[in-house]
Amino acid sequence: MSVFKFPESIRSRPVYGILEPRPGRSHLMIADCEGAEAILDLAAQASDLMANTHIIFIPNGTLFGPKLQELNPAQYYEGPSFAAALSRIQRVLSDAVMGLQIYLTGTEGMMGQAQNEAMQAGYDYTAIQTEHRGSVARRMQCVHCKGITEDVIIDPFECSHCGLNLFVRDHYSRRIAAFQGVCIDAEDPGNVPASVELYS
Repeated sequence: MSVFKFPESIRSRPVYGILEPRPGRSHLMIADCEGAEAILDLAAQASDLMANTHIIFIPNGTLFGPKLQELNPAQYYEGPSFAAALSRIQRVLSDAVMGLQIYLTGTEGMMGQAQNEAMQAGYDYTAIQTEHRGSVARRMQCVHCKGITEDVIIDPFECSHCGLNLFVRDHYSRRIAAFQGVCIDAEDPGNVPASVELYS
């Protein structure tokens, strides 16, 4: 199982739960990688949800697609990346009617971006269920150049845009769906500690 318990942190850091079936006219489930496991667990509790469920899955090399299709959801889409699935997610959200339940599961980067799209469509983030599964890599924004670096797994790391050495902070922005990275050697250039894996 791909469940990780995040240590307590500052208030802006997202907190994830366990997906639970909720009554609703329709259900949108967006997952990447091992997030598929959470959908399979949810379906085991309430298989009747699937008749009104649209699953959007980004496998990223995992092999859960056939198992998700076996759930017989009303609609199923599998795409190579979040960017490839984005127009479909936006369309589903724009066409949704009252009573849509949204479930997000998988990596923090994917969940944050999908939650951001739902918020832009008018959904309150507190009504969107999230469950983390899989990688603990982060989507980071450099506060200096505003560039986004995906899948950051070490701290400190080098900004992929401006090259600054950045400290991985727990401060999180829902508006851009990313954690914030701050220059670690601004006052003493070149004095950068050795990188360590996040949560090691």
